[in-house]
Amino acid sequence: MIRVLVADDERLVRSGLRRILESEGDISVVAEARDGADAIAGAARCRPEVVLMDVRMPGVDGLAAAARITAAPAAPKVVMLTTFDLDDHVHEALRAGAVGFLLKDTPPRDLTAAVRTVAAGHATLAPAVTRRLIAHVAAAGPSSRSTAARRRLAVLTDRELLVVRALARGLSNGEIGRELGMREATVKAHLSRALAKLGLANRVQAAVLAHDAEAT
Repeated sequence: MIRVLVADDERLVRSGLRRILESEGDISVVAEARDGADAIAGAARCRPEVVLMDVRMPGVDGLAAAARITAAPAAPKVVMLTTFDLDDHVHEALRAGAVGFLLKDTPPRDLTAAVRTVAAGHATLAPAVTRRLIAHVAAAGPSSRSTAARRRLAVLTDRELLVVRALARGLSNGEIGRELGMREATVKAHLSRALAKLGLANRVQAAVLAHDAEAT
């Protein structure tokens, strides 16, 4: 059973998410939180495997709560729920350790699939959010981060770099394989080696790094 904490300041949203998640036989909502402080306390108390966290909440917001929760030992995986008007927050939260981003209107099937994905140790980023994040980074212009990111990526082989760049465009492993003429297992191997070389925990962090490197 996958244990989930749902954090949102709107009770109806929390109830809707609980109903969707608990309609699946392998997911249980063990706690609800109405703000970031509640989420931090609930994560420590109930020890969920996954936290679904709204970005914008009163008091301690979702960004601050995500940073606190992911910094704890044996931390749960945090998936942020967002809307398109929060581009800066998307970037900040990924840097804070969130392993996923979903839009609030994500279909129920995709929501439950995302929970299973992150519970299994992987990351998930809605393609629409990825595209928006790319646009945000491009509009930000040159920065010291972009130079540092390019230096970090220089340790990768050409094929590993192609995989990471494709990942940053929101492509799945299967889509990357088709685009680059690789088997999906080969894509996974390249990505695994790239993450190890870069000292990153997941594919979302690799996507953010690639986004930074493309800012010119």
